[in-house]
Amino acid sequence: MENDLSGFGSANTYSPLALAFIGDAVYELMVRTSLLKKCNRPSGALHRESVRRVCAGAQAAGYERIRPLLTEEEADAFRRGRNASPSHSPKNASSQDYHYATGLEALFGYLYVKGDLKRLEELFRVIEHGCEEASA
Repeated sequence: MENDLSGFGSANTYSPLALAFIGDAVYELMVRTSLLKKCNRPSGALHRESVRRVCAGAQAAGYERIRPLLTEEEADAFRRGRNASPSHSPKNASSQDYHYATGLEALFGYLYVKGDLKRLEELFRVIEHGCEEASA
């Protein structure tokens, strides 16, 4: 099921880093929404937990959880993002984690621009399930 996100055009027309740009925002909003739904905590506590889940290492681990579930089209969107050459180097992450995080963000951006919000939610649930196990 795809939703109409008019104005984007085809997701394939965007560069991998442009998809990662929007995917970063989509992923962070999904994390923040999930945290807020689970409990009403002070904003500082919510922020600390969201930072823990949106960092490159956590996103790379999230990719590993969803990797076996990806279609060829989704895997291609991830690979394009992972292999893109960002204009800066990672500060607090390994180069591999940073590239995998960029790939995950490109995948989320691709699905968002494509309008496949149902698939976004499916993949995010798998990632979140792993995050909850890690913090238990």
